Amino acid sequence: MTITQKNLLAIGGAIIVLLMLFSWLGLTGSRASQTAGALMILGMTVGSFLNVLIFRLPKMLEYRWRMECADASGQTIAQTAAMTLSRPRSHCPACQTPLAAWQLMPVLSFLLLRGRCANCAAKINPRYLLVELGLGSAFACIGWNYGIQPTTPAYLALIFLLTALALIDCDVKLLPDALTQALLWSGLACNLFQLFVPLQDAVIGAMAGYLGMWLIAAVFRLCAGKDGLGRGDFKLMAGIGAWLGWQQLPLTLGAGAICSALCGGILIHFKRMNRDTPQAFGPYLIAAACLAMLRGNEIIGWYFSLASGHHNG
Repeated sequence: MTITQKNLLAIGGAIIVLLMLFSWLGLTGSRASQTAGALMILGMTVGSFLNVLIFRLPKMLEYRWRMECADASGQTIAQTAAMTLSRPRSHCPACQTPLAAWQLMPVLSFLLLRGRCANCAAKINPRYLLVELGLGSAFACIGWNYGIQPTTPAYLALIFLLTALALIDCDVKLLPDALTQALLWSGLACNLFQLFVPLQDAVIGAMAGYLGMWLIAAVFRLCAGKDGLGRGDFKLMAGIGAWLGWQQLPLTLGAGAICSALCGGILIHFKRMNRDTPQAFGPYLIAAACLAMLRGNEIIGWYFSLASGHHNG
């Protein structure tokens, strides 16, 4: 490959990123910066796998559903090699050329390739880069704020699962059972040791999350004559309740509904969506759950103090 000015700029950008990471690793810094830097690298690496999961899991489920439907109806369809998370090898979607190991490095590969396939020069979707940087930044924030303690791996697992669910729901309006069940059981498992809330609050949260969403969906169906929520949303709220406890469910649901209504209204106003277009609700619930996880107790305390002051006044 000929060294051009663009190549040099890309290599220079990659070197700058590396220098920033090594600086953040804390060669001359604090323990917090060391932890944040290490977790940022881990997050970008996990983000690379997350990109694969987001793209392949819905296709794997679709293939399985087609096979089950064909078997149940007695139809015969052409058998093709089932996609897995590891097969086939990662490749360019435009020219199908398998990617070399150096083209799979998180963030750095995108910079070195200048956002294009090395073989056919097709543009690489920048979302791959954004997911890697976003998850790396989220992991770094956890490391900076909490350091290394028993809750740190739990926070990382929670962020990974919520990010995967949000992006898949955005793409295909699906919240896969494989992820919502993992969210539910991992939340209960963590709270066996009261990492976030007492186990009793977690169990009640799981039950209330599912039943509460089921009740809302039933009332909506009765009033509107159509479904307004999917069962994946029920399971998602059950998982959030298992992690954060029942106390955070009203804030999660309320903030999620407000964000969904505002974003939907804006899209309808600018004619990017009509009123009958279904909208994924999962990403809004997940964003609200992250708010509840980080600042939920403060927001609830502020609300009750405000309500108490208004009542006293």
